[in-house]
Amino acid sequence: MITAIKIRLKPTKEQEILFRKSCGVARWSYNYFLAESESYYAAHKKTLKETEVRKYINNVLKPTTHTWLKEVGSNVMKQAVKDANLARQRWFKGISDKPKFKSKHKCKDSFYVNYESLKRTKDGFRGEKIGNVKTCGSLPKLKKNEHYLNPRISFDGKHWYLSVSYEKEFEQVKLTDESLGIDLGIKDLAVVSNGKVYKNINKTKKVKRLEKKLKREQRKLSRKIENNISGYTKNRKPIYKKPLREMKNIGKQQKVIKNLYKRLSDIRKNHLHQTTNDIVKTKPYRIVMEDLNVRGMMKNKHLAKAVASQGFYEFKRQIKYKSARLGIAFVEVDRWYPSSKTCSHCGKIKKDLKLSDRTFCCECGFTLDRDFNASINLASYQI
Repeated sequence: MITAIKIRLKPTKEQEILFRKSCGVARWSYNYFLAESESYYAAHKKTLKETEVRKYINNVLKPTTHTWLKEVGSNVMKQAVKDANLARQRWFKGISDKPKFKSKHKCKDSFYVNYESLKRTKDGFRGEKIGNVKTCGSLPKLKKNEHYLNPRISFDGKHWYLSVSYEKEFEQVKLTDESLGIDLGIKDLAVVSNGKVYKNINKTKKVKRLEKKLKREQRKLSRKIENNISGYTKNRKPIYKKPLREMKNIGKQQKVIKNLYKRLSDIRKNHLHQTTNDIVKTKPYRIVMEDLNVRGMMKNKHLAKAVASQGFYEFKRQIKYKSARLGIAFVEVDRWYPSSKTCSHCGKIKKDLKLSDRTFCCECGFTLDRDFNASINLASYQI
């Protein structure tokens, strides 16, 4: 089974400079392919092959005007063009939205490392052009003629990380005869049919304090930008006294905000991992979840922020791969299945159930918490 690992790096100053250059090359290559493919399609009504773009960059641009491409590994540009081509193909098939150009200040900095040249060392790893890099943890050992899959180095605003995939065999565990139903929500993150309720981490004092601090820091940034405005154009675009890139106080404030976003994201991801681990460790023979229409829920302006911060998609993704490791069957129920409206005692459907009704009351006299009732119905779902 293919699994992934993410390890924090300890690069030198020279390696960190090279990492940033590699991120810049990957971003430029991605944007270059998108721009060329759009102009080519507008002129010829045909899709541009990514191999032709890579050949043009290597044979024409690299030796002449874009010699800085030689400073990083050749596979950085190659894989970035492939990623852009894959993004356009997914858009054509209707799987995802149209790919956008990557911004220097907003996109996630990352680049590809050649898997063939990536070798494990005592204190880290050795990669193409970047040399020996120290890591906080050791890379997993591989068998002969095996390689790390899709190795990438990324930057989260504070630390550099190496993420790799590799083949690993997991031991078969003895599963119970229990079927677990999980009902996701906003009041609580997850209500499980075995009676466990996992809290919404966004309602804790720690997260609320950080969100309040984030608002204050964002207001500070807004005031700094407003103080730098000398006037407006006819189209109401601001005229700055100095370019924002040259304003050091604005750059420092943006870093503060970025670190707060990172801290909030880390807290939420950690809570999701702890919750999914605790659920999977019960070792049921199957886990049943409902297919939520997250995109539709995000259209509600009153719930959009709460839904986004819960991370329903990430929760389901973690449950899926952690269940597969232990051999647990994962069942995804259709979103139209009336799990909340069905009585888990007599099976009668209550059609007039409102969203504000937090307690399920059936005609047969059975009463139960709405979410717990839904989780029991999911646990007993028959395919």
